[in-house]
Amino acid sequence: MYTFSNKLKTFSIILMVLGLLGVGYGFMTSHKSFEEVETLLAEEAHHGGGHGEEAAHAAPSHDAHAADAHGEEAHAEVDEHAKHIEHVQHQIANRPWAALYVAAFFFMMIALGVLAFYAIQIASQAGWSPVLFRVMEGITAYLLPGAVIVLLIALASGTIGHYNLFIWMDPDVVAHDKLIQGKSSWLNITGFAIRGIIFIAGWVLYRHFSRKFSIAQDTAEDKSNFKKSFRISAAFLVFFIYTESMMSWDWIMSVDPHWFSTLFGWYVFASMFVSGITVIALIAIYLKSRGYLDFVNENHIHDVAKFMFAMSIFWTYLWFSQFMLIWYSNIPEEVTYFISRFNDYKLPFLGMVVLNFVFPILMLMNADYKRIPWFVVMTGLVILFGHYIDIFNMIMPATVGDRWFIGVPEIGSILLFAGLFIFVVFTALTKAPLLVKGYPFRKESEDFHY
Repeated sequence: MYTFSNKLKTFSIILMVLGLLGVGYGFMTSHKSFEEVETLLAEEAHHGGGHGEEAAHAAPSHDAHAADAHGEEAHAEVDEHAKHIEHVQHQIANRPWAALYVAAFFFMMIALGVLAFYAIQIASQAGWSPVLFRVMEGITAYLLPGAVIVLLIALASGTIGHYNLFIWMDPDVVAHDKLIQGKSSWLNITGFAIRGIIFIAGWVLYRHFSRKFSIAQDTAEDKSNFKKSFRISAAFLVFFIYTESMMSWDWIMSVDPHWFSTLFGWYVFASMFVSGITVIALIAIYLKSRGYLDFVNENHIHDVAKFMFAMSIFWTYLWFSQFMLIWYSNIPEEVTYFISRFNDYKLPFLGMVVLNFVFPILMLMNADYKRIPWFVVMTGLVILFGHYIDIFNMIMPATVGDRWFIGVPEIGSILLFAGLFIFVVFTALTKAPLLVKGYPFRKESEDFHY
């Protein structure tokens, strides 16, 4: 049985406390007055670039003769200037919400990706992976609190907040936007909440029963629990592939309600899948370094690293397919999605391709390197950072525009959910033996060599 060390538990609590402080600081400093934002933009205009130049150009003229000659134009400029200041004011207020949401979704998707990988292993009756099942079950324990937190943040932003994430939650915006009106039968708060509850209920129910049957199989005299796990895993995968796509439309794609991609569900799936597999490798290597998982050998680590390598290529295939088709067709309502990212997010947008494709390819192409624990850990940490940036690129442009920065709100949010993730996962690992003793393919998995 695994024992959650006091050092690791204390570390996770410290992360949560520091994270809460950072998130609190982000919210406290995000509410700026009209005059403060105006001053900020004037300073930016003085130094050149961005919203500052726009604000300077939109600023009203104070020349008396010009005001007399162009009264209406001056009045229009004043209105335009005020609207622009309010727009930037709203973007600044959105930043802590968006930072919190990105981190919450990132850690939730790790647990969901692991749950899908776990179901695939059982449904395919894989012989190499059963020695890692309890690690996977521990990671998926985070799914319930993680998914509920994501849904609550999304709903809170449109109720107690000022529509900080999803503009379609704002009745005033919908009233003047025919495109969103056309989607209002799907994009409404009631439907959003109901679908979210259905998604979470289905995922968590599968996790509950698969875990229950897994533990029961340890002491069972027959294979009935294994057969039940097999059946529910096959059924869950059908449920998952539909709900994961709809979740990605609701929880991520709808921050840009004027834009859509038919590849988006698969794209998000690839990101969550490779992130989840990477965390399996990291936790397995950590436990092994602490004297646990003596039945896990370098061949198991090699196979997990192969999945990290393969899914990184799969993610890149989907990223390029989505980008290339939209770029080549050059349809204005589609290409605007990438224009905003190239204009304001060029470093994170192109940088994540290096982190999520170039780096894993170079590091994990050699079979021998996949067997070296520290090498897999180093590559895994880079992959996780790259996929955090991927989620960052999905959410931030629509919510904060060019007011993005990885600062206290973003780092605080990462620390908060990293601490919660570590606490929940490692607590779950203490609840059952780390080896699935009664699983039919246990012996094959223990003797696995490649």
